Amino acid sequence: MAPLLVLGLALCLSGTWAVDKGNFKTCEQSAFCKRQRALKPGESPYRALLETMELTNTRLTLQLINDNNKVRLLLELYRLQGNITRVKINELKPLKPRYEVPDVLIREPTTEPLSVLSQDENGVVLSLGVESQRVIISARPFRLDIMEGSDVLMSLNSRGLLAFEHLRMQKVEDGMWEETFKSHTDSKPNGPSAVSLDFSLPGVEHVYGIPEHADTLRLKTTDNGDPYRLYNLDVFQYELYNPMALYGSVPVMVAHSAQRTTGIFWLNAAETWVDISSNTTVFGKMLDYVQGSSETPQTDVRWISESGIIDIFIMLGPTPKDVFSQYASLTGTQSFPPLASLGYHQCRWNYNDQEDVKSVDAGFDEHDIPYDFIWLDIEHTDGKRYFTWDPHKFATPKEMLQGLMDKKRKMVAIVDPHIKVDGNYKIHNEIRSRGFYVKNKDGGDYEGWCWPGSASYPDFTRADMRAWWASMFAYDQYEGTMENLYTWNDMNEPSVFNGPEVTMHKDATHGAWEHRDIHNLYGLYVQMATAEGLIQRSGGVERPFVLTRAFFAGSQRLGAVWTGDNAAEWGHLKISIPMCLSMGLVGISFCGADIGGFFKSPSTELLVRWYQAGAYQPFYRAHAHVDTPRREPWLFGPENTALIREAVRQRYTLLPYWYQLFYRAHVTGEPVMRPLWVEYPQDLATFALEDEYLIGRDLLVHPVVEEGARGVTAYLPGKDEVWFDVHTFQKHNGAQNLYIPVTMSSIPVFQRGGSIIPRKLRVRRSSTCMEHDPYTLYVALNLQRTADGELYIDDGHTFNYEKKEFIYRKLTFANKVLSSVNLAPDAKFTTDSWIERIIVLGASKPSKVTLKTADGQEKQLEFDFDASMSVLTVRKPGMNAGADWTMTFQ
Repeated sequence: MAPLLVLGLALCLSGTWAVDKGNFKTCEQSAFCKRQRALKPGESPYRALLETMELTNTRLTLQLINDNNKVRLLLELYRLQGNITRVKINELKPLKPRYEVPDVLIREPTTEPLSVLSQDENGVVLSLGVESQRVIISARPFRLDIMEGSDVLMSLNSRGLLAFEHLRMQKVEDGMWEETFKSHTDSKPNGPSAVSLDFSLPGVEHVYGIPEHADTLRLKTTDNGDPYRLYNLDVFQYELYNPMALYGSVPVMVAHSAQRTTGIFWLNAAETWVDISSNTTVFGKMLDYVQGSSETPQTDVRWISESGIIDIFIMLGPTPKDVFSQYASLTGTQSFPPLASLGYHQCRWNYNDQEDVKSVDAGFDEHDIPYDFIWLDIEHTDGKRYFTWDPHKFATPKEMLQGLMDKKRKMVAIVDPHIKVDGNYKIHNEIRSRGFYVKNKDGGDYEGWCWPGSASYPDFTRADMRAWWASMFAYDQYEGTMENLYTWNDMNEPSVFNGPEVTMHKDATHGAWEHRDIHNLYGLYVQMATAEGLIQRSGGVERPFVLTRAFFAGSQRLGAVWTGDNAAEWGHLKISIPMCLSMGLVGISFCGADIGGFFKSPSTELLVRWYQAGAYQPFYRAHAHVDTPRREPWLFGPENTALIREAVRQRYTLLPYWYQLFYRAHVTGEPVMRPLWVEYPQDLATFALEDEYLIGRDLLVHPVVEEGARGVTAYLPGKDEVWFDVHTFQKHNGAQNLYIPVTMSSIPVFQRGGSIIPRKLRVRRSSTCMEHDPYTLYVALNLQRTADGELYIDDGHTFNYEKKEFIYRKLTFANKVLSSVNLAPDAKFTTDSWIERIIVLGASKPSKVTLKTADGQEKQLEFDFDASMSVLTVRKPGMNAGADWTMTFQ
């Protein structure tokens, strides 16, 4: 009976092809959000007790009192290395400990000393050490301002919306000790525990981040609707352009103006709502620091969380890249993915059996389309028991994997965190006997419905549970696996089909803590344990690849993320751009959307356009729902096959560039796919652009995302810049809106003048087959006739780069000389790849081209010059890609 029940549930959830908004709470239906939002700006009841202030080398502490109820809070203020200020607020003496988020910060942040500049009965002024940066704490009402010179950078509690619901003995109050939503009751044993704080950002009109939402890149004001919600949920075919919660939550907001970029990281894993409003405010005189008053635009932000404490990191920039490195110093950088995972991935729910896998694999070869990974969804298992294979359909998985390995290809299989309750299932029995399941409020193992029927959920917040889970990926535990099998964690919000809002009850318990405290962390912990398992099975040698649906701050350290169950609609293709841009701004670079849309069936035009757009997004995977017709790339007629082949091949030629950008993201925290304003921070025209973007610094992409489009208008930034169409080599000036006529084969992409981009033009069946192939360098000259770029090479799959086993070279063109210089003289690696071609855009015709190699040898090179396009092509110069050389154009 059970499987039929689940099938029925699944059909209820997916058969309508549209989100049932009634399954998910609005702020009005969420008691703590409703309560907090009812507070209006005004005089704050909180006052700073300056006589309690203590200052040590590492921090300042100060008590706050709520004059209405006399409850005292403890404020901690830290100045952190790298221009970051941390503010923590907790109860001075809580009835019991309140949850503080572990495992997200990569280390305890390094502090720097604070010093008092002045103090009186009204407040205290502290130096932040950087130039003229100060923190001003005003006593009555409590308020905290961060200033630089006479400019207020950010104010906390300036609108008096600090709220801290203290833990207390039970009284009967509506929605505070028990709350019902639809048929579910939340027992709330700890009563009300919400926290809230407002931030004012003078001079700011553009704020970004706080993914995941299917909304614009620039966040909207929320005055006339719900706040943005951060609460990881399994939302089937989500609606576009609204603030509803989706699968992941990163509580980081980035504020940008032409003068400065700053960030707010609200470290809280409970359900969170974020209100945004904008106004023009007159700032009056504050202490003696702000002279006069001035009108300035302002954005006000308010964060509201259901439980935990207030723990915020204020990243003071001042540039976009400073904010990225500040956030990376707290939560880490994007994991460095195996090179093959940057290739193309073929997936659907589900490839039926080994024969199906074999025939799809052969189809790619037959139609000459490269790919690296083929994927298996839930039907590959024995009755939705993860870590198993269907004994009939996938009877000899190693044979299947070996067949892929022989072609230098790989596979991903799904492993979800809901475990079938079945006494004959080893994984279930082990977890139950070790007491590793999440518990319900009465202390028994929590059970809910998911794909296998009745399922329990491992408590991934436990380090011992994560270690055990990781050990299950060992080759002798997860039978039938080989080193070319990787993992996909889906449904890890966690999804509970019969739970409140399709997720776990908030009063379920993880040891001492309620699920309400840790909810948004669950998916990160699942991915953490899985990635660790893949690393351990290789003896710590191989980089893992794990795709997750749910995520939190810090998930960038663990692998890739996709935008979940989208639909085959033009609007969903279009929204994939701001959704991935938003993730990149908060550290998660390895982002993509299901090519073609998960639900419904795309028209051939939409499918082709999606392949073209996806080829220029970081994670490139086609995926489809079990009820949709098959859509392998060759099923839509030879013309469309050719268009898709060309898009995928463009992806493969650019893999060297993608790979070096991911290396940089791993080292610096800079996003791979980035909004234009990151590189042009003072160009107001770029601040709200979301239909085009940059890959790294040097490629500008404007995908075609409108049905029947005959042309697109791309904004080319930079008044002293030039941009080259990568397909035609046509040169265009910056600081203009350029109309580009398009046909079905068009993917508008431009290379920045002043850049050098490496490509591999010999596209083979997979990225691994191209490992030793030669490079072509595309040198695009700027108006000063210079250019520079980088070339990064390693083995593509191990952690040996951490032992300095890589090639990292600086490529420079200046004064008619192109050179390759070693950026990492202490690194050791050799490559068989060589430079087979150099193409110079915006060139003038030389009389001769001479190559000088490291051993002092010189030779003249053959070249062609196209005078009509000013393109110079140097053929077969022949030097090794890891060598020093100079090439002179006389």
